[in-house]
Amino acid sequence: MALIVQKFGGTSVADCERIKNVVRRVIATKKKGNDMVVVLSAMAGQTNHLISLAQEMQEFPHPREMDVLLSTGEQVTIALFCMAAREMGVEAVSFLGHQIPIRTDDAHTRARIEDIDAEKLKAVLKEGQIAVVAGFQGVTGTGDITTLGRGGSDTTAVAVAVALDANLCEIFTDVDGVYSTDPNICATARKLDRISYEEMLEMASLGAKVLEIRSVEFAMRYAMPLHVRSSFTDTPGTMVVKEDATMENILVSGVTYSRDEARITISKVPDRPGIAAAIFRPISDAGMVVDMIIQNARAGDLTDMTFTVPRADYRQTMELVKRVASKIGAENVAGDDSIAKVSIVGVGMRNHSGVAGRMFEILASHGINVLMISTSEIKISCVIEEKFTELAVRALHDGFELDKGPAT
Repeated sequence: MALIVQKFGGTSVADCERIKNVVRRVIATKKKGNDMVVVLSAMAGQTNHLISLAQEMQEFPHPREMDVLLSTGEQVTIALFCMAAREMGVEAVSFLGHQIPIRTDDAHTRARIEDIDAEKLKAVLKEGQIAVVAGFQGVTGTGDITTLGRGGSDTTAVAVAVALDANLCEIFTDVDGVYSTDPNICATARKLDRISYEEMLEMASLGAKVLEIRSVEFAMRYAMPLHVRSSFTDTPGTMVVKEDATMENILVSGVTYSRDEARITISKVPDRPGIAAAIFRPISDAGMVVDMIIQNARAGDLTDMTFTVPRADYRQTMELVKRVASKIGAENVAGDDSIAKVSIVGVGMRNHSGVAGRMFEILASHGINVLMISTSEIKISCVIEEKFTELAVRALHDGFELDKGPAT
């Protein structure tokens, strides 16, 4: 007997018939002798619908009230799941985040899980029932409802699996695993049988939509095996596991991209100690995440500073940076929200040279200009014009011959 946590995303529970199919799948796994915990997202499109309702009321909706609103989506799916399970002769008990409780910090709309009291879930499992958990949500120490941000149900699933010391956490989605790149863009994309936590972490952070980044962080920290697979087939997916020696022989495992990017440039910034802190501290305090940063020296005591932020935060960040620029005496603030980021990822980069040069040659041969560059031990990212995104992905996938297997 194993304890398995299964998470199903929005497309998997998009309507009542799909919810019934999920219930049948869970029951089939349970009948093999496994204890089952199920984590569910809201129905596909429901979160976007709730966001649009909020924006009809307030241009920048109040974060606390936004969490109260958004948390209702998962409440619907867990209740419907339990109803369907009982109709099929199996007892299931639903839990909202505050009922478990899943305790978080108070960063509304992007809260982080601090602790999970798993005793109620264990009691349900002991009775032979299925425990059904609302993903994406938690509760503060003072009782306020919180949400974990986009993709937060993945994080809920992994955190619950860790709290219960589960044997496996399965993430069911509308794709059948992790691919070498987006198969919707590149027809030769290849499903990976397994990938290391570190590679998956980079791919998630760089735009791969299969897993939410914090879920991978949780899994890596506690060595929780993840199985990414499809809700609509029974074929094995991709295992996300600890890195082993054979993985280091692989140069590039995948190509990722993100169109969720915007670039901001502050011109003629005074070049003296404390200026960078004066620029980025207010951005951090406002909860915005900065990715790449480039500083270019000008003649005299001036410099230009360019950085990227998520496109969703672009307008708000621009307004904030313009105020900061005025205070520090910078000349101008310019922005561009028509950029994208393409990246290559592979643990083998640690021990191989020339990978960056090869990447730049491939992009140049297709007439794609590199605007910004960022690197780590196992990834290289380039900011390019958004209109070249799909061309860049296909060119890099073909150039590193990932259709034939990981480049070595």
